[in-house]
Amino acid sequence: MTEPLLRRLAARGERIYVGALPWVAPVYRAMPQVHAVIEFPFAHGGLQLRERRKLARQLTGRFSTAYVCPNSFKSSLLPFLAGIPKRVGYLGEARVGLLTHRLKNPSKGLRPPMVAFYSALSGEPGFDSDRPRLHLEPPLVEAVLRQYGQSQGDYYVFVPGAEYGPAKRWPAAHFARLAQQLEAPVLLLGSAKEAGLGKEIAALAQSAAVINLAGSTGLTEALALIAGARQVVTNDTGLMHVAAALDVPQVAIFGSSSPLHTPPLSDRAQVLWLKNEASYQPPLDCSPCYERVCPLGHLRCLNDLEASQVLPLLDKSAAGKTASP
Repeated sequence: MTEPLLRRLAARGERIYVGALPWVAPVYRAMPQVHAVIEFPFAHGGLQLRERRKLARQLTGRFSTAYVCPNSFKSSLLPFLAGIPKRVGYLGEARVGLLTHRLKNPSKGLRPPMVAFYSALSGEPGFDSDRPRLHLEPPLVEAVLRQYGQSQGDYYVFVPGAEYGPAKRWPAAHFARLAQQLEAPVLLLGSAKEAGLGKEIAALAQSAAVINLAGSTGLTEALALIAGARQVVTNDTGLMHVAAALDVPQVAIFGSSSPLHTPPLSDRAQVLWLKNEASYQPPLDCSPCYERVCPLGHLRCLNDLEASQVLPLLDKSAAGKTASP
């Protein structure tokens, strides 16, 4: 979702270096405008002040401006410690002294689309037409497909997990039923934490050609497998945005979150969200709640979405027709 911001900065002559954790670095390497990626040696969670000070010493004097996309205190600490003169970001948790140029956070009830939220850091107007774009070299895609015994456009990709929590995950049984109705193999992608979920879907699908690769690929391989897929079915998660940025036809399934806030920005993406289904009764007034776990215990926003509702949307995404959230 930060790619349009980086494209704007590069277009006005800024040389882009991106600091990122290793697990997300391949995404930024698929952005032609990024000159280099600096992989952060930080573990997930915790301040890790010693490690940040060490890296800050290595970065001191190298950069004139830092654009801090996350809203956390620790994300703004590294540019401050490195003495980068101009540090741009949103007001977040105790960041007044760490940032030199601060944007006000929108109120929770008025969340803008995330692309516009990040693009505003450029200080330029007009973000409505911004869409993330990624590029993978064809030889890389071909090599990965050969590695996994697949051919371009001859398989589907399912992304059944969501790091945020179960209130974003379409049920495993629904994914399995959809796989049973498709006429091509299905590859399941996800992190090592989702390997069990992939195994469950493969077992429920029974005779369907479902290959569980969750936890078995690196991010570079996952990107290439998405790029070569016939179509993708995904929850509201990071790989949903990857598929959109690679312009691969997809159906994106939303539960506790909102496609008005984090839509897949592609003409080849179809969105399925019960909040937007006028025929659904009784109305789903609790969505979007943005909770990790359904606070009401029924998870109707996802349980009530059937595989039969996804199938026609796959046809539309293949035709490149845009869905309106």
